Amino acid sequence: MTDGHHIVVLGAGYTGMFTAIRLAHRTRRTAGVRITLVSPSGRFVERLRMHQIAAGQELAVHKIADLLDGTGVTFVQGAATALDPEARRITVDGSTTLGYDTLVYALGSATGTSRVPGAEAHAFTLDSPEVAGRFAARVAEVAAAGGTVTVCGAGLTGIEAAAELAEAHPGLRVTLIGTEEPGAMMGDKARGYLHRALNRLGVTRETGVRVAEVLPEAVELADGRLLRSDACLWTAGVTVSALAAEAGIATDPHGLILTDATLRSVSHPEIHAVGDAAAIRMDFGQLHGSCQSGLPTAQYTADTIARLVRGKTVQPFRFGYFHQPISLGRKDAVIQFTRADFTPVRMRLTGRSAVWYKEIVSGSPLMTYRYSKRMNLTTLVSKGGRATTNSSA
Repeated sequence: MTDGHHIVVLGAGYTGMFTAIRLAHRTRRTAGVRITLVSPSGRFVERLRMHQIAAGQELAVHKIADLLDGTGVTFVQGAATALDPEARRITVDGSTTLGYDTLVYALGSATGTSRVPGAEAHAFTLDSPEVAGRFAARVAEVAAAGGTVTVCGAGLTGIEAAAELAEAHPGLRVTLIGTEEPGAMMGDKARGYLHRALNRLGVTRETGVRVAEVLPEAVELADGRLLRSDACLWTAGVTVSALAAEAGIATDPHGLILTDATLRSVSHPEIHAVGDAAAIRMDFGQLHGSCQSGLPTAQYTADTIARLVRGKTVQPFRFGYFHQPISLGRKDAVIQFTRADFTPVRMRLTGRSAVWYKEIVSGSPLMTYRYSKRMNLTTLVSKGGRATTNSSA
């Protein structure tokens, strides 16, 4: 390696933050390595807890600069507005320019509101604490008037949000809308527990239906029905930044960077993609965006870059899923354990033990960052040894 190797990490979400901190520890004795982390916000967002803010709870504020303290990582607050992979240069906020030798692309994803008319204009998302906070304020007004809130999207995020809202506001009518049954990916017993919890909380479900349009005071379904909606929370679908595709980096049709077995761009190998921003395939299929798979990609990429700058060889990325954790308010939860391909096994947790487990999961990223400043901490959710197990295992 030549002196002055500059590594830039774009994005300070779960994966970008972990990559930067672990990489700083792994290269602390490697001469000439500099690491810069770029993010438009100075606050680290715990996206696993956004549904709690939406229900009116106040969460601790974690500043990125504080999380990086003692690592030697330089923090640049600003949005990446242009990327020139040939010149290896990033433009921040339209003016500041950063050159790089190695780039970690960790810009993550956002809720996809553009595909359904009215969703962008009339629905809230959980993409930021600010938007979730505005939704919480609106929900408080709706609850006081005995109104109805709709949650569009019956995946893990939608389920958690609907349960949290119903528990926090007992008089509120909450309707969960999805193309699939809530908990469809779970085993029968865990799914049954989930539905009993939603019944207890009074959450109405509209399943097997698609939203055709979000209106100011209603949600129109594809079958023509209108559901009253005094406030709408949109959790269905994702979108990613167009930065990579616009820069000419090879991406899939959704804008995710196409990666090789070492999570490097197939068109620009000096670019490593992690988390939601990367199209990563295992033998059982493409990874879906989640903290469970994202943290292992960050851990692997930090270790890979550290080895590459020292001229060492690297092994392919390996990963398998471990669980499907769902909180059902503050007092209940269900954890479905899985095979590597995300299909359910018999083991599950419910009730208080599941609440404890889910809280450990939600708090684990911050704990991981803290300890990773001093040691090579392995993420607990990684099952690399099972990564090549196919869906029949």
